[in-house]
Amino acid sequence: MTINNFNSGPSILPGSVLEQAAAAIHSFNGTGLSILEIGHRTSHFVEVMEEARNTVRKLMDLPATHEVLFLHGGATTQFMQVPMNLLNQGDSAAYCINGIWGSKAAREAGFFGKVLPVTDTTDCQHTCIRQPGEIPAGTAYLHLTSNNTVEGTQWEHFPITNVPLVADMSSDIFSRPMNFGQFDLIYAGAQKNMGAAGVNLVVVNQELLARKKDSIPAIMDYRQHIAAGSLMNTPPVFAVYVSMLTMRWIVEQGGLYEMDRRSREKSDLLYSSIDQNPLFITKVAREDRSRMNAVFFLADPQLEPAFLELCRKEGMVGVKGYRTIGGIRVSMYNALPLSSVQAFCELMKYFAEKNG
Repeated sequence: MTINNFNSGPSILPGSVLEQAAAAIHSFNGTGLSILEIGHRTSHFVEVMEEARNTVRKLMDLPATHEVLFLHGGATTQFMQVPMNLLNQGDSAAYCINGIWGSKAAREAGFFGKVLPVTDTTDCQHTCIRQPGEIPAGTAYLHLTSNNTVEGTQWEHFPITNVPLVADMSSDIFSRPMNFGQFDLIYAGAQKNMGAAGVNLVVVNQELLARKKDSIPAIMDYRQHIAAGSLMNTPPVFAVYVSMLTMRWIVEQGGLYEMDRRSREKSDLLYSSIDQNPLFITKVAREDRSRMNAVFFLADPQLEPAFLELCRKEGMVGVKGYRTIGGIRVSMYNALPLSSVQAFCELMKYFAEKNG
């Protein structure tokens, strides 16, 4: 049976990346040492880290002001590390509350300063994206989540603002070209579009960090990590290596424009199938539908267990919706082939014919 991996994260990786990573566990680049055994300050791994950082620069076309870091943990770690680095005592930060992760990020920031919710879609159960209202002068930064994995919404047009812009791009990083230089800080857990769980990408405008006056623990200070080239302490070596391989694969496949083309092809097919099938409905505003995570429901909720069981039998993995939302969630990250989406759409059609 063919397995179609729609997991929301950790998620599908390119086959060639898995093969290279598996080989490196036994012998990394012909050294006779496993990638799990090499010293992180040896030339072997320093070359991996530098390729990873340089590939981020290439994919994002970053200005010279922006620095690239690979740090421990997932994006949730950045919910505290961002305000810790960007807020001084008495500062305020603006947050877009467009989903669960934006809400959690705002709550964590409240430990370090005043949080201003400048847009909140709680009233529509986060099924749409709303641009922020007026941001008070002197606000330290504006934070948003570019793609909401749980609710299935995605920012198409980012706010134009006169304050530094911060984005959690964990679930749509490297899926489309954009002006990455408009953001003063980007962070992303690697386990969706750029590698394995355990490492965090942080891209930060160093000019923004110069504003920080209060002292913070060294291990949390972006400036310390920049000075050490992401080697301040032992990094998650294997996770960084898999991220490097994944980004190398993106470049080889044609870069972000090709990822964008594939993403549109997959998501257009799936949403078209949902819209044309009376057994399935999506509550997300059409203009805000995520191309990474399609969230939808059975028109008759009593049919959901039967559909999920059919998915299990047919090798459709990871399609049960987030525990607080329910329904169905199909994640279509870069490494997911079009054939998987085609197979899922055929299964939806089959189910409708049997139960319509």
